[in-house]
Amino acid sequence: MATAPDVARYILGKRGLMSAMKLQKLVYYSQGWHLAFEGEPLFDAPIEAWANGPVVPELYAQHRGLFTVKESTFTPGEPLTVAQQQTVDAVLVAYGDLDAHQLSNLTHNERPWLEARQGVPDGARSNSEIDRATMLEFYEQVLSAARAG
Repeated sequence: MATAPDVARYILGKRGLMSAMKLQKLVYYSQGWHLAFEGEPLFDAPIEAWANGPVVPELYAQHRGLFTVKESTFTPGEPLTVAQQQTVDAVLVAYGDLDAHQLSNLTHNERPWLEARQGVPDGARSNSEIDRATMLEFYEQVLSAARAG
């Protein structure tokens, strides 16, 4: 299984320098869509529902204090498998041209983030974990609707 830093390095290797916030959202979407496409997680690290959207604390620990990140920001690891690369590539096609705030707004309207933030006031800090089973169900439904329509 890949790690979140492996996914981050792959994204940055494909797209170059970007904001840490945008990278966090692209890693989140990579996890969600990999669950839907492959029926298994892309990486094992938890994802939390922070005020500005999903965040992988393991990545945050490596880029804390940086506005922009580059491939070398993250610990080198294993290369992604072909199936993992295909998922991340699909995410980059679908979401890669959006900026960090657009991505954050998208996540704020999706069930996984909303359920994890239930009862938390807007803008308030929270480290509630986004449930992986909810992500799987949500992105499978989106995928099914896209294939049907």
